[in-house]
Order: sequence, then structure tokens, then C-alpha cells
Amino acid sequence: MLKAFANAFRSPDLRKKILFTLGILALFRLGSIIPVPNVNVGRVEFCNNQAQSGDQAGIYSLINLFSGGALLQLAIFALGIMPYITASIILQLLTVVIPRLEALKKEGQSGQTKITQYTRYLTLVLALLNSTAFVTLAANDQLFPGCSGILYATPTSDPDGYIFPIVVMILTMTAGTSIIMWMGELITERGVGNGMSVMIFTQVAAVIPTALWGLRLTKGWVTFLVVIAVGLVIMAAVVFVEQSQRRIPVQYAKRMVGTRVFGGTSTYIPIKVNQAGIIPVIFASSLLYLPTLYAQFRPNSPESEWITANFVRGDHPVYLITFFLLIIFFAYFYVSITFNPEEVSDNMKKYGGFIPGIRAGKPTENYLRHVLSRLMFPGSLYLGLIALIPSAAFILFEANQNFPFGGTSLLIIVGVGLDTVKQIESQLQQRNYEGFLR
Repeated sequence: MLKAFANAFRSPDLRKKILFTLGILALFRLGSIIPVPNVNVGRVEFCNNQAQSGDQAGIYSLINLFSGGALLQLAIFALGIMPYITASIILQLLTVVIPRLEALKKEGQSGQTKITQYTRYLTLVLALLNSTAFVTLAANDQLFPGCSGILYATPTSDPDGYIFPIVVMILTMTAGTSIIMWMGELITERGVGNGMSVMIFTQVAAVIPTALWGLRLTKGWVTFLVVIAVGLVIMAAVVFVEQSQRRIPVQYAKRMVGTRVFGGTSTYIPIKVNQAGIIPVIFASSLLYLPTLYAQFRPNSPESEWITANFVRGDHPVYLITFFLLIIFFAYFYVSITFNPEEVSDNMKKYGGFIPGIRAGKPTENYLRHVLSRLMFPGSLYLGLIALIPSAAFILFEANQNFPFGGTSLLIIVGVGLDTVKQIESQLQQRNYEGFLR
């Protein structure tokens, strides 16, 4: 592997892409530690340490994870890539509902360009809403429960002059999201891998060394080594499942077009065990975030007390069962709208393809739906169990919600890492070099 990595740098074109990607990622991480104006950096650091020791950071664990810890530092790139992910998911779901978007999807590259443009607009809208919400929480001393003074100008400290600093903070965070989108597109166009995925990978991987070392300081070397060993075993299992797929053979009949013969080839339809990816975990985490947000805005209501007791720390049986069931539900829901057996069957029939032993048309559609449903059951259980790793660590090691080998972190690191390595391998093979994967 080291030899293949050296060969990647020997190729001038590939070396230029790798260095360009690393340069963009360095700027990305720099923007994740530079605070926006009106932030008391020392007070934020103190409140961060207090929140993590009291497990209050788990309230924003998903967004804070995708921002590489920048959210709870109120940095320029505090929102990270989360608004773009949310906008992409919303557009993907709306494509099934809105005929206009479905027609654009079928137009090919031109239609996809318009959908991408809509995604950018929606990202900016979501970034504006998210930044407004988090800056408002910070101004009202609700971002870190029980810890105040993280902003210099607030409605209580400066009733007359706090509006302008707050607006500047909101616009800065929104502008940071637009810069992140631009950087991601630059990596996709001129670098290595999918830009947005590589940036998510960077933010998630950036917090792991700090989290591991913090675990060593608080729990000692024995727990530290046990966590690393268990994490490596789980990561190997995740790699195995993410690479697992059911290959459905497809045979194409021979057909004459003029004097030429087409078809007569064999291929397969790959259906992954984890066909939904990480999307169900994001859906479930976002939905469970809503009651916590409600409890923050109405802290004195009886239902808020119940929500705080059952949902904030993430180790209550009500939270665990709800989270697990939501992941299974969203796994089935997302796959049902992204993989259409009827469309796949029609395309096969149109080009003269068929599954050996299965009649074309409706029988093929039913067969694909049957195979997909049987694969989704273990796939959804796998997603649910992986996502509960931080909660299990919280119970076993008394760790906080920033556990270094969390389920979401592992899924992102393994998925993006495999895709990026495969892209580098394919470019190496084009230049007659051996790839990373044997």
C-alpha cells in the first residue's frame, strides 16, 4: 500500500489533485477554529468544557459532529456541511413528490445542474435559519445551559447596541456555509473524491484524536487501549458490511441493428446490504433533536422536564428504543423512495435484459422488491446497532456524547474512505500502477 501511495505522488496529475485537496481541507479546518465577531473566546472554551463534562453537548451532537466541533466554538464554519446535507436530502425527497423535479432528474446532466442550483439556494436559506437559531440561543444564554457570557453584546448586557453584532454573526455564519459549498465543489472538480463527502470526513476525523486523548486522561490507559481495540474491530465489521452486496444476474439478449449485433452480455444489479447509507441515522437524530429544542424554549413546562430527563443524555431506555425504531423506519422509507423496482424492471425490459429464471415485467419487479425487503431487514438492524454505540459507551465507560468511535463517525469514515481510495485506485490503474485495494 505504501508503494502504491508513493506511485500516486509520482504521477504529476494525481499529485497535483491530492495536494490541491489537502490545501482546501487545510483552509477548511482553519475556518473551523476562527470565531465569528462578538464571541468571548475564553468564556466559550470554559462553557465547552463544562458542557462536555455535564453531557449537555449531546443536544447538538450531530451538527457539532459534522462541523468538527466548530458549532460549539461559534466559528466561521460553525454550521459545517449540515445545511447542504439537509438541502440535498430535501431535494431528493421532493423529486419523488414534485413532477417538475422528477422531469429534471430524467433530463440528464442539464436537469441535474438545475437541481444542484436549487440545492444551493435551499442551503443558503437553511444556513440563514440555522445561524439565526444558534446565535439567538447564544445571545439568550441557552446554547450552554447554566453557562452565560459567551457573547460580548447581548440583549441583557447591551440592550441598545446588540442588534448589529448579532446580525453580523448571523451573516458571517451564513457566508461561511456558502464558502464551504464552493470549497466542496472545487474538490469535486479539481481534486480527489467527492468534495462534500471528503469535507465531512475531515470534520469527523478531526475530533477523534482529541476525544481519544481526553478518554485516556479521564479513564486511564486500560480503558484507552480497550476502546481502541474495540473500535478497530467495529470498524472492520463496518467495512465488511458496507462492502457486502447482493448481485442479481442480468442477461441481455442479442439484437440486430442494421448489420451489427448488440447485446448478448451478462452483468448484475448490485444491491448493498446497507442500501440507505447514513441517511436514516441523520433523519432519526434530527427528529429526536426537535423535542429537545422544544424543551429549551419552554424549560418550565411539565413535558419539558420529561423530555430533559429522557432525551438529553442519550442513555435512557425511552431514547434508545425510540432512536432504534426511527432508524429502522427511515431505512425502509428512504430506500423505498430511492430504489424503484418498477423503474429498474422497465429499463431492463426496454433494453432487452432479463433475470435468468424470472419473467420480464411484473415478475421481475416483484422479485426485486422481495430481494430488497429481505436485505433491508439486516441492513436496518445493522444501522440501528451501529448508531447506538455512543449510548453503549456512555453506559459502559461513562463517556460523553463525543465518544470517538460513535456509530455515525464510523459510518462516515469508512464510507468516505472506501470511496476515495477506490477513486485513487482507478486513476492509478489508468496509469498502469497497482492500486491500494488488492
